Amino acid sequence: MTDTQRLQDKLTDLRLKGMRQQLDTTVAHAAQHNRNVVTPLTLLADIALEHRWHNAIHLRGRPSALTEKLAIDQCDFDHHKSRQEQQTRSLNLRNLDGIAAHSDVILIGKPGTGQTFLAQCRADAAGNANMKVLFTTAIDMLHHRSAAAADHSLLSKRHADYAPDLLVCDELGYLALGQQGSHLFCQVISQRHQRQSTVLTPNLPFADGGKVFDSTTVATAIADRLVHNAEVLSLGGTSYRRKLT
Repeated sequence: MTDTQRLQDKLTDLRLKGMRQQLDTTVAHAAQHNRNVVTPLTLLADIALEHRWHNAIHLRGRPSALTEKLAIDQCDFDHHKSRQEQQTRSLNLRNLDGIAAHSDVILIGKPGTGQTFLAQCRADAAGNANMKVLFTTAIDMLHHRSAAAADHSLLSKRHADYAPDLLVCDELGYLALGQQGSHLFCQVISQRHQRQSTVLTPNLPFADGGKVFDSTTVATAIADRLVHNAEVLSLGGTSYRRKLT
């Protein structure tokens, strides 16, 4: 492949159709006057592509609601034996093949045991890979969907929840969702099942889902879809935050 062909590909990636169409004419004109335009144009195209890449990562990070950059190797695996036993599986959350395979991750544990931290690490890794990420709490997501149903914009809100490559729904189980919330949550899970990847951080095992959702029927339907193609990690011990205070 010639330098000119490589530049044509980069202009195509940048969607600079006019420049690409005029490239051959411009190069030929420069050659007549003993000038090389391909090299400086290629440099400019490289700068533009890199700039676009960083912007894409930044834009994908904004809707994720992540407030800090985290690395999974910061996790204190000595805090509890459940962390030690599942260290390999936890570290594998950095592998984003599961997102491409539309598999889910369920991180079960009481507040402070590390499930939110691991979810954030996976979301941050996905964002850095230029994937679209939405990080939200269960209550916030359902509040937005309830408001959207009230003002008849639920269809667009559904798209916002369904579209991300990775949806992280944190703090599931802190409050009972009620009938409407349970059914809205079930809609999200059903629509994303085997289409996009979802991470949940429930503070209760699936067997106690009836305490969170309106009925055990809804809880069973949600659990059935999630467990079908999910990595499930159970984290125990006391709150790690207490160790830091």
